[in-house]
Amino acid sequence: MHFYAAERIGLFVDGSNLYSAARSLGFDIDYKKLLQLFASEGRLIRAFYYTALMEDQEYSPIRPLVDWLDYNGFTMVTKPTKEFTDATGRRKIKGNMDIELAIDVMEMAPHLDHVVLFSGDGDFRRLVEAVQRKGVRVTVVSTIRSQPPMVADELRRQADTFIELQDLESQIARASSYREDRPSILSND
Repeated sequence: MHFYAAERIGLFVDGSNLYSAARSLGFDIDYKKLLQLFASEGRLIRAFYYTALMEDQEYSPIRPLVDWLDYNGFTMVTKPTKEFTDATGRRKIKGNMDIELAIDVMEMAPHLDHVVLFSGDGDFRRLVEAVQRKGVRVTVVSTIRSQPPMVADELRRQADTFIELQDLESQIARASSYREDRPSILSND
């Protein structure tokens, strides 16, 4: 994986997708380390984090993370979840942030040289293709090592570069879940 020192980088984190991918690999992400890692690879212009929040709960387990990210370098994009009952009568909660992420990527594209998308959602394939037509390189970070794989094959193939999330573990994992045996894949050669 190669980043250029003068490259303008934008991070776009699909919060629930990245959380699920990291959990499936058995580690938690240290978002401060994640920011530092990509800031060291080029000029980090902006880091967006997308998540839906349950507004009606007295305490949300994600609220401390959202507040911390908001005060520590991430641009938070949130919206309330919606509750509905499906055809079988089961209560479901919906909180899709795909449109918000796609709009932000398209609006930021003229100001970036490299988009780093933390998601495996195949719905983003057309977004990646559109941004590439604007001359922006796209790296997708997700995992194929989980069962089942968390990245859609069409998204992985469309990206200029795919980074296996597990290969970043030693650099971005929280200390309590850090494992020494993982190699680094980002370099400035």
